Amino acid sequence: MFLLLFACVLALLGPLASAGDVLDTLKSRGMLHCGVSEGIPGFSERDAAGRWQGFDVDFCRAVAAAALGDGEKVQFVPLRASTRFPALQAHKIDLLVRNTSWTLTREAILKLQFPAILFYDGQGFLVPAGSPVHAPSDLAGATVCIEKGTTHERNLRDYFAARDLAVTPLVFDSATGVADAFAAGRCLAYSSDASQLAAVRSRLPAGRDGWRILEERISKEPLAPVLWGGDPEWTTLVRWVLFALILAEESGVTQANLDQVLATDLTPLSRLSHDERALLADSLGLSAGWAARAVKAVGNYGEMFERNLGAGSPLGIERGLNRLWNQGGLLYAPSID
Repeated sequence: MFLLLFACVLALLGPLASAGDVLDTLKSRGMLHCGVSEGIPGFSERDAAGRWQGFDVDFCRAVAAAALGDGEKVQFVPLRASTRFPALQAHKIDLLVRNTSWTLTREAILKLQFPAILFYDGQGFLVPAGSPVHAPSDLAGATVCIEKGTTHERNLRDYFAARDLAVTPLVFDSATGVADAFAAGRCLAYSSDASQLAAVRSRLPAGRDGWRILEERISKEPLAPVLWGGDPEWTTLVRWVLFALILAEESGVTQANLDQVLATDLTPLSRLSHDERALLADSLGLSAGWAARAVKAVGNYGEMFERNLGAGSPLGIERGLNRLWNQGGLLYAPSID
């Protein structure tokens, strides 16, 4: 029934455009339309001046810099979890970067593409700091707040059913609605990706000290950019913008030292000849210097993480699995050549 529902939704959305259209449309329009959240601190939200900021926002700007030559050529489209896939399939956005987990159902039934994992996460639980709850199983019989249109409700039910325990999900249509209900005491816990819980905690009364994220995770949540599945060239481009940011960190290339590194020709592309680099850029449909433009716009992956999510940010998230592969994490990019 679950798969049939998705198939019906896909049929209603109509046929996909032909391959190769997205980048051509971007160049003609001169603007990337990037779907983001309605406001998740650290990931995508407007600052006091109305400017979008955050980890997901930075990745949108990196793609715009690579594809259009300017990281500011982005129109951000705020979306609820329940409306993100219809917006993508209807081509209202070119790219979705909104705390979205990569699943087989979404790829095979909705015909979406997930170029690479942007952030390794897992579903957790947020409780008041003084709560007697220390493990998810302690929530047996409790009401737990969940956002509609996510994988979280199914994960919650599966976790408790496997342990022959009961739980009551209280589902809301927006992250704001979930946070408000949780703060008002309508549920004993808030369940979501641990990163989103850190974002919510930073905005709740009493801040980080007033709330606690349980250590145990009940799912794997590989968060990835999402594209409609009819354009493999666009998928390749977005994938390699992410890999360029990862390779830049691995090579010690930063936003600050980029010009100096370019002058010495010691970038991850330095193993390739000038002609090979030109061929790569042309094959991607980009002008030369696309990777450097992405790094110049937002910094390398580590800079993006620390600025928006890391220890010095209001969220204070440990990099953990999102460390480079040679620093104990899972972050890994294939070789350019």
